[in-house]
Amino acid sequence: MVATLDGRPLLDHVLDAVRAGGIDDVIVVLGRDAADVRATVRLDRAEIVVNPRPEDGLASSLRLGFAAALRRDPEAILVALGDQPALEPSVIAALVDTATRTTPGIVAARYAVGGMPNPVIVRRAAFAIVDAATGDRGLGPILASERGLVEWIDVAGTNPDVDTPADLARITGARETVA
Repeated sequence: MVATLDGRPLLDHVLDAVRAGGIDDVIVVLGRDAADVRATVRLDRAEIVVNPRPEDGLASSLRLGFAAALRRDPEAILVALGDQPALEPSVIAALVDTATRTTPGIVAARYAVGGMPNPVIVRRAAFAIVDAATGDRGLGPILASERGLVEWIDVAGTNPDVDTPADLARITGARETVA
């Protein structure tokens, strides 16, 4: 089953924010619910990669997405998580803008209210760090230990993960409170 927010799949929210933030060349890594996601999410022209072993954690999906992106010989790769439907296009745009003006290997969001540093832009000079990612934490531990590689962008609010029905209820409740 594909989780929804405001009547739309969570991934639709993320893809809309990524595209509105200026990213048109999109790769989506799907896991065990790939068929359901394909049937319900507006994937448009996104390249789809299916992770045959999602139980190996976020790092396995990260490596698969990077492998697909590297075939395009990019200068940088944006990593956004499909379970963060509160992602704002302005955060993507700020990351892209900073990546074009600075030289650190990674540009990452740092939220005022806390949370994981997502999304991130990884530049060519830092592509190899993806190989060090393990388990279900992705790049988070690496960013924490390799601070010299990271240009942090301070942004308002938060960008919570939706990993459980309780997480979704918290986001839904927060939106109803704001509305």
